[in-house]
Amino acid sequence: MKLKATILASVASIALPLMAQAETLRFGHVGNPGSLFEASVNAFAECANGKLGDRAEVQTFGSSQLGNDRELLQKLKLGQVDFSLPSSVMSSVAPEFGIFEMPYIVQDREHMKRIQAEVGDVFQEAALSQGYRIIGYFENGFRHITNNIRAINTPEDLQGVKLRTPNGEWRVKMFQLYGANPTPMAFSEVFTALQTKVIDGQENPYAQIASAKFQEVQEYLSITGHVYTPGYVLVAESRWQRLPEDVRADLEACGTETQAFVYDHAAQLETDLLQVIKDAGVAVNEADKQAFIDASGPIYDEFSSTVEGGAELIEKIQSLASGS
Repeated sequence: MKLKATILASVASIALPLMAQAETLRFGHVGNPGSLFEASVNAFAECANGKLGDRAEVQTFGSSQLGNDRELLQKLKLGQVDFSLPSSVMSSVAPEFGIFEMPYIVQDREHMKRIQAEVGDVFQEAALSQGYRIIGYFENGFRHITNNIRAINTPEDLQGVKLRTPNGEWRVKMFQLYGANPTPMAFSEVFTALQTKVIDGQENPYAQIASAKFQEVQEYLSITGHVYTPGYVLVAESRWQRLPEDVRADLEACGTETQAFVYDHAAQLETDLLQVIKDAGVAVNEADKQAFIDASGPIYDEFSSTVEGGAELIEKIQSLASGS
């Protein structure tokens, strides 16, 4: 009996630490140190780990350590990563996400909140149809153009400019429409491509431009604000359903609660980082946004005619703009 009790005690001493060990949830993203993505993901992880206690732990991996956006989408499905924060690339996952590629369709963050509240089910259903689930809306932000050829005031100024874009068909079509030569490329490759003059320019929010140090290899920044891209806290649906219900509830709560921090931080970065870019010696100009809006009609027409429910989606989102 004494031997049996000793064995049971030994087994218990081994099993207890194993049972108490928190499950690791890996969150991969492409943001560099100092980026909005890094701050957003870290804030989400802090919120989640505060709620989860010893049930699970969110660990963050930035700077494309676990892969670029496309690779992360695949790794979600394979169970090699638990969360990612895609933005523009979602337009290649399901056609509905292409609505956020339409130039100037999102006016500001308050408009985006109304879109999320009124049309969020459309995007959740689109994500679920491809095996993913959205548990939070963050942002990549309002995008602007940098390049080494000339200041961009109107679409005509983009004629022939070799411009990096994310991997998404609508961004490519938009810049083709404006006369540029768009080149899809992973974010992690852009600095070297600019430095070696493989491409002339790129387009991104200030937070991505400054954190990736594009100001060191670009001469011009043109404030176009041509697209606002949300960031989606994404998980594979199969992985999500394997998590305990209480863990899912806490993670969803953090997806919602972290949004306020993300939007506030993003707004502050727009001021702070524009100054960082100017201080680096980049020539900054305000583009003629109306000229870009006037040139954008054909891409709205194509989205309306080729995406099922596209015309209705455009109309609904435009109806949610302020003053509508």
